[in-house]
Amino acid sequence: MSLSAGSHPGPATALPWLAGCAAGLAAWALAYSQLIPVSDWLVSLLPLDRHSRLGEAIAFFLYDVPKVLLLLLLVVFAMGVVRSFFSPQRTRALLAGRRVGVGNVLAAGLGVLTPFCSCSAVPLFIGFVSAGVPLGVTFSFLIAAPMVNEVALGLLFALLGWQVALTYLGFGLAIAITAGWVIGRLHLESWLEPWVLQIHAGPASLEEAAPSWPDRIRAGLESVREIVGRVWHWIIAGIAMGALIHGYAPEALLASIMGKEAWWSVPAAVLVGIPMYSNAAGIIPVVEALLGKGAALGTVLAFMMSVIALSLPELIILRKVLSPRLIAVFVAVVGAGILAVGFLFNLLFA
Repeated sequence: MSLSAGSHPGPATALPWLAGCAAGLAAWALAYSQLIPVSDWLVSLLPLDRHSRLGEAIAFFLYDVPKVLLLLLLVVFAMGVVRSFFSPQRTRALLAGRRVGVGNVLAAGLGVLTPFCSCSAVPLFIGFVSAGVPLGVTFSFLIAAPMVNEVALGLLFALLGWQVALTYLGFGLAIAITAGWVIGRLHLESWLEPWVLQIHAGPASLEEAAPSWPDRIRAGLESVREIVGRVWHWIIAGIAMGALIHGYAPEALLASIMGKEAWWSVPAAVLVGIPMYSNAAGIIPVVEALLGKGAALGTVLAFMMSVIALSLPELIILRKVLSPRLIAVFVAVVGAGILAVGFLFNLLFA
């Protein structure tokens, strides 16, 4: 008999799920520990010089593909379990009625824990606004959810260290909170599409039946199936691009274009990033390769933020509920925040 959400099985019922989860984590740890020897063995089978440009590019690709996919599996599963505590209805109920300021901070924090892709932007936006969530608070959530999501933070931590991940988290939240507050202070509700303002959602309740641990583990597995299944090809494409950069891009050229001395590189990186379509998992291997070639951290992260938070596909989707004027304000405010982060990162990590 299947378990439904809200059921509370005894320890004997939950034990097989917990044991299976522990076995899966052990298998993950074993696979991760063998990444270097296996990738080195695969490269040794190829008829090429390991230290040639092509050899360096292929070695980067063969090592990074399983590494990033394994990290993604672990992070997505763990946060899928965490996300089982925050349904869209519960999130909406937590934000409804919050005053500006406190609401922006809470919304940005919830955006980190409850990431939604750009395809979810329209129904979430409608649900929040129709439930009485202030426009600026809604924007804080929608900025934080894609830009400072758990996948980005988990991969940044694993690939670049906790200092970079923590600094990115702080600046990303600052952008989401400040941009939402600024948009809220401008009182631009009249710039929403008229049909959005005519929708009135029923009250959302915080009282929901708590899922059991088997339900939470199933939620983590479902997140893996849904998210990894949707982004794995973007990850491979991003790693392939990173491998080409790693093997072929001259260090001196990249340093001159994306180095700290080139002040114009930060706005240029933002302008280049907006038309691109990717996600955190797909763009971080490119970030890793660029940094390995000497590109400035602030410039690279400004590029990453613009790809994730201001991607053209998401703006096209949001056009269904926002007027062109409101989209322009959104891009201007968030873009200014990303520029500030890029310049500050380059200054702090000089």
